[in-house]
Amino acid sequence: MKTIVVTGYKPMEMGIFKHNDQKVDFVKETIKRRLLTYIEEGLQWVLISGQMGVELWTAEVVLDLKEEYDVKLGVLPPFENQEERWPEDLKLVYEEITMTADFYQPIYNKGYEGPYQFRAKDQFLIDHSEGCLVLYDEDTEGSPQYFLRVAKKAQDQGGYEIVYITPLDLEETVEELRMADPDFWSQ
Repeated sequence: MKTIVVTGYKPMEMGIFKHNDQKVDFVKETIKRRLLTYIEEGLQWVLISGQMGVELWTAEVVLDLKEEYDVKLGVLPPFENQEERWPEDLKLVYEEITMTADFYQPIYNKGYEGPYQFRAKDQFLIDHSEGCLVLYDEDTEGSPQYFLRVAKKAQDQGGYEIVYITPLDLEETVEELRMADPDFWSQ
């Protein structure tokens, strides 16, 4: 895959209420490990819509990876000012990401008008990628289910790849990081 969409839950859907919550580090590390595999296989672009949670964390991971790897970040929100009602700290993160991304362009050059903008965004991202990486638990639907419906249609038509990051993947990362911590063994 040369271009991949990364999406998943919003922070509150994961019980995360602060941008500096330690859980965020585990999610970001899991995303980083997956992206590195794809980068080594020729991944060139990571696309997100810039929603808070998994997508903003992915953007931060990609911006860090750009220091060592030739990978680009595209941010394609459904409409202008999507961060308008967000907490102040997340607005700042979003602003920095949109300013440092390799490509930034809202799908609609106007403010929020209706749910059709989200559906159009999902379709646009799928039409402009070869697959997606989605942090998702089938037992806990949440916001990624809407993107996944469109992605599954593309998959059924052939050629579109859906890869999941599951709660088990996150647990593995947590365990690996704990085991790598020298203090873990001295307790």
